Amino acid sequence: MKFLSPAISTLARLRSWRIEAWMQNPISAQREVLQDLVTTAQYTEFGRQYEFSKLFTTKNFKQAIPIHEYSELKPYVERIMAGEQNLLWNTPINWFAKSSGTTSGKSKFIPVSQESLVDGHFKAAKDVLSLYYMFNPDSDLLTGKGLMVGGSHAISTLHEEAHYGDLSAVLMQNTPFWGQWIRTPDLRIALMDEWESKLEMLAETTINENVTSVSGVPTWTLLLFQRILEMTGKSNMKEVWPSLELYFHGGVSFHPYKDQFKKLIGNDIHYLEMYNASEGFFAAQDIPGSDGMLLFLDHGIFYEFMPIEEYGKDEPKTIGLKEVELGQHYAPVITTNGGLWRYLIGDTIQFTSLNPFRIKVSGRLKLFINAFGEELIIDNADRAIAAACKESEAVLCDYTAGPVYFSEEGNGAHEWLIEFEKEPKELKAFTSLLDEHLKKLNSDYEAKRHKNIALREPIVRTLPRGQFNKWLKFKNKLGGQHKIPRLSNDRVIIEEVLACSLL
Repeated sequence: MKFLSPAISTLARLRSWRIEAWMQNPISAQREVLQDLVTTAQYTEFGRQYEFSKLFTTKNFKQAIPIHEYSELKPYVERIMAGEQNLLWNTPINWFAKSSGTTSGKSKFIPVSQESLVDGHFKAAKDVLSLYYMFNPDSDLLTGKGLMVGGSHAISTLHEEAHYGDLSAVLMQNTPFWGQWIRTPDLRIALMDEWESKLEMLAETTINENVTSVSGVPTWTLLLFQRILEMTGKSNMKEVWPSLELYFHGGVSFHPYKDQFKKLIGNDIHYLEMYNASEGFFAAQDIPGSDGMLLFLDHGIFYEFMPIEEYGKDEPKTIGLKEVELGQHYAPVITTNGGLWRYLIGDTIQFTSLNPFRIKVSGRLKLFINAFGEELIIDNADRAIAAACKESEAVLCDYTAGPVYFSEEGNGAHEWLIEFEKEPKELKAFTSLLDEHLKKLNSDYEAKRHKNIALREPIVRTLPRGQFNKWLKFKNKLGGQHKIPRLSNDRVIIEEVLACSLL
């Protein structure tokens, strides 16, 4: 396939004018997306209920339709899963992306229309390649195979015409023919449900492939790399796959893992962050190494942004692209060509650029610690623990943290459960470093730590390797896209993880 590289690079550059069009005209691009969504769905049950035929402005749209969380759209989804159609979207919904989220064991089933696949996920994937080739015109990326570490749930059937699986499994099952040529492993392995066996099969079947790119959640990708290096005796992944040039990552912050990837892969490789969820493909880095991902504005999704202080109010306010500010935390509210109407996805983001619009994921609305007014978010925690690891020469595997409440034994604190690949020489020194970096990153945390009045120094416990995996297995969430919840505002997850050591 080497001969294809110049042609692919040329096609990518030709496609770039489409990307430039919506980058330079973001407001009009979003207006057109909303008009198309409302017009298309006006004769659905939902469209008739909210009189879409009378909605001619964004203001009308926001006034007519309330913001929804999954529980409020669930009755529609359950009816579609049972075989009814034309409820939320006007074309048949035959696929559902199963997502348990990160804070609840209950499954969510996100409707996936043909439009959301073609005009959303697959169009965005092509745009990611175009953006990459624009910066790397001599790339050989598509002369080899792309390894995808995901799809931990095989496709399941609801009835003759309806199927579900996790997002990566749904995308694999529906990938266009051109995508099948450049992917590894084959579907039989990619959709295996049992993670330990799948890890072995992934390693065995890809060692001799010409892998040029890898995509997956960092924690599971690291496990795969470590297993392949054990099997081959090689010192890094570039020795296994000499043509490896790109790692796509997303789902969790990459900060705590970057040094490990550099060590396991070797140098001379690009890293590209993507923001792709069951609800849609939202953003990806357009400039390698930049702090922020280009927000995709012409891919069947209309965006509103809720200031996080509005969350929980009876009538929360949202703003549009014209009003967003750099550095502020917003909860995206989306309307999609999969039938999600003013849907609160649960993430929080910040804008890193307003021309063009670039964002970074800062956390989850329900994943934080604010037991004492400290308002600690995932972005703070990820950056602090990465800095502490670097300064103490420790290597992180994973972590979770939660509050320790006031008691007769003492005032409040944060308890951190951490698995290390390489433990710090002195845990007390590491704890102090973590605490100091949290203070630097979060003024509310710093204020609460003043003289230990509200918060004392964090309590850090090291866990034996594999402890988090035992908990994930206990929760039936081992492998694929499942992640350890980083922060909790209660002690449920911490107590469950600690209890797993007794099993």
